[in-house]
Amino acid sequence: MKPAHALTFAACLATSLAFADMMKDSPVTFPEKGALPAKWPPDVTTKHQEPEKDYSIFGTPQRSQAQIAKIQAEMPKGEFTPPKPDWTHLKRTRRILTDGGELRVLAMGDSIVADTMRSAWLAKLAEAYPKVNIRGTVYVRGGGGCQHYKEEGRIQKNVVPLKPDLMFIGGISQKDIESLREVIHQLRAALPELEILLATGTFGTTDPRSPVELAKDKRSGAGEYGIALEKLAAEERCAFLNMTLPWAKYIRSTKLHPHIFYRDRVHANEIGEQILSKILMAFFQP
Repeated sequence: MKPAHALTFAACLATSLAFADMMKDSPVTFPEKGALPAKWPPDVTTKHQEPEKDYSIFGTPQRSQAQIAKIQAEMPKGEFTPPKPDWTHLKRTRRILTDGGELRVLAMGDSIVADTMRSAWLAKLAEAYPKVNIRGTVYVRGGGGCQHYKEEGRIQKNVVPLKPDLMFIGGISQKDIESLREVIHQLRAALPELEILLATGTFGTTDPRSPVELAKDKRSGAGEYGIALEKLAAEERCAFLNMTLPWAKYIRSTKLHPHIFYRDRVHANEIGEQILSKILMAFFQP
């Protein structure tokens, strides 16, 4: 008879192999090009600019509290283990949230970061901390990571003038840890009071039902990247948020196919975005 741990591992491996390709059992038919139409297009207009080809800067939140409530009321109920709030390297942010004033938040990364911010979690944050006035900005490019933002003076030209108090850096397109480190150093040299939150990736083509696939994902918080990013955060005095694990757990807990939460094969739809909002709000809970 095989030992129990061997049977458990075999069962886990079999499950992971079964879920290695989300398209095989997908109940959703995505367009060959583009995405499924949005049921809830953002109802708040924000300023948008393109500082250079492939890059965008726009305001957030892009949804009203009323629209967020409608989406969350219709989204499938799920559960996740809340990330532990860690204010060690966010003391100034916490003080502004609690005592009041203006908090300038800037999110930087790829289309996954754009989706995260389109969830309008900053509107929920302002609701949780009524004394603060939050100004949110998003700076992204498709497939964008710090390997791009560190080049050609982009931090100095496009980030520093906005004078953020808090930076959110995440997504699934970070190429290497050292590029992240260099961007952190550029930011701190120009903005010494800036606080930074580093987050692991969510969505993409990796099946969240498969622990093995998640661990192999190069930008996942379930494998080597998550360990390396958390180490970088500690070394550079940044906050760290593993978004991968609670995101995957929420989807698994619904017992629904992951594509119910996608608008195309890579990106979240409106209800998928709200999973990310819930994770961030759990991290920033009063």
